[in-house]
Amino acid sequence: MQRFSTIGRRAFQVGLITLPALGFAAAASAQEVRIGISAELSAMDPHYHNLTPNNMIAQQIYEPLVGQDVTQKLTPLLAESWKAIDDTTWEFKLRKNVKFHDGSPFTVDDVLATFQRAPNVPKSPSSFGAYVRGKEFSKVDDHTFRVKTAAPAPLVPTDFSTFGVISAKCKDTTTEEFNAGKCAAGGTGPYKHGEYVAGDRVVLTRNDSYWGAKPIWATARFRIITSSPTRVAALLAGDVDVIENVPTTDVARLKADPKINVASTVSNRVIYFHMDHFRENSPFITAKDGSPIKNPLRDLRVRQALSMAINRPGIVDRIMEKEAIPANQLLPDQFFGTSKKLKPIAFDLNGAKKLLTEAGYPNGFKMKMHGPNGRYLNDTKIIEAVAQMFSRLGIDTEVETLPAGNFFSRASQGAPGNLPEFSFILVGWGAGTGESSDSLKALLATFDREKGMGATNRGRYSNPAFDAKLVEALRTVDDAKRDLALAAAMEIGMNDLGLIPVHYQLNTWATRKGFKFEARTNEYTLATSISKE
Repeated sequence: MQRFSTIGRRAFQVGLITLPALGFAAAASAQEVRIGISAELSAMDPHYHNLTPNNMIAQQIYEPLVGQDVTQKLTPLLAESWKAIDDTTWEFKLRKNVKFHDGSPFTVDDVLATFQRAPNVPKSPSSFGAYVRGKEFSKVDDHTFRVKTAAPAPLVPTDFSTFGVISAKCKDTTTEEFNAGKCAAGGTGPYKHGEYVAGDRVVLTRNDSYWGAKPIWATARFRIITSSPTRVAALLAGDVDVIENVPTTDVARLKADPKINVASTVSNRVIYFHMDHFRENSPFITAKDGSPIKNPLRDLRVRQALSMAINRPGIVDRIMEKEAIPANQLLPDQFFGTSKKLKPIAFDLNGAKKLLTEAGYPNGFKMKMHGPNGRYLNDTKIIEAVAQMFSRLGIDTEVETLPAGNFFSRASQGAPGNLPEFSFILVGWGAGTGESSDSLKALLATFDREKGMGATNRGRYSNPAFDAKLVEALRTVDDAKRDLALAAAMEIGMNDLGLIPVHYQLNTWATRKGFKFEARTNEYTLATSISKE
């Protein structure tokens, strides 16, 4: 049995920034923090899209039941304690005297309404269903509820750390209405929804009635600056106080600047390629003369050839300026549930050509790769470099990059039947929890909307052996045994190349002198992590 006792109130500060699109020159007040963030949100709806920028903002307004510290260790938040009653039953005790931004009390009814809404948001590109489905909820009293599962479910507290709780009044609010601020008072967090201008800015204002310690910053302003050089320039000019995703080319220079502080940590984000496993004829793959061919990506030898053709150390050294680590699986191996046996696939162009010939493609084929432009560090450079590597392998490779919102929509459900549209895509995944189960469920489990599995499996990879081992792991309460089972599932998925990992990013932030940032493995740029130096 696990039990987590109540801990004292914690200080929360949330910092974000709003700057006019041009010419922001006025200095911020002492009660305001201004942050340059690198990616656009797809919505202010906390349940619409399981995406790092969305979650980062949402959880400062709509708190989860269970918190995560800077290393993603679980901590009490809206739930002050939880315990396993038996192998298939959990009991959660809610924090009392918590109020929503509109002054209404927080109770179990709000939690139950959230559980109904979170997995069922229309047109969600990547849903939170995996964290809710398969669970039955019952109210014990206004501040106690129980969760019943068909089989042992050791990750229930972890699941409840991934999405925010909303007021029951907001259960039927649409994504568009959330974007417009209709349910702005429906959270319990240290900050309130102030302003949202898609693609430009988010402004949060302090919740002076917050149940915890008073946030430092009265106003938290996010300015969305997708251009890396522009983010650095804004920091150096004093237009912002903090920036995330410091460009790899600028890290050394900023570290040497006495007016700048730099903070970094190894990321839980893997940059990888997802590929079409499910179509017999993939839409962006043809013979070299343009004629149709059977989907070569369904052949393990082709997937192995593609992975062997990628020079990971070269990407890390020359494109990422050593601000990354070659990847061998979905998370760095210091995380729970990862394999110590897996190693990054070595660059071997001759070996890759041999495999391609064995698979029946001695002259290669033609393929178009897709990816987002400006969502991840150096994403366009990476996909262009890999396209050149594939061309050396004999695969005529074309590249198309798209704005992140358009890309993710099409990559998830752009084809007829709401299926993924593309054949081969560059994507990044930041784990929502501190163990590999989250990544394995989302990226490699067979897609099943009802079970909440494979929510971000954009290649529709499906392997019964992998699924069986993952289910075994997810039902294993003993931590040591679950660690081994997750590692075994990871090995099955990686050896079968359900996706092709490239590298793990380093998370790096920079602040002006006078500000200090506490780096987080999950990449969240929170004002709770920003203090005065």
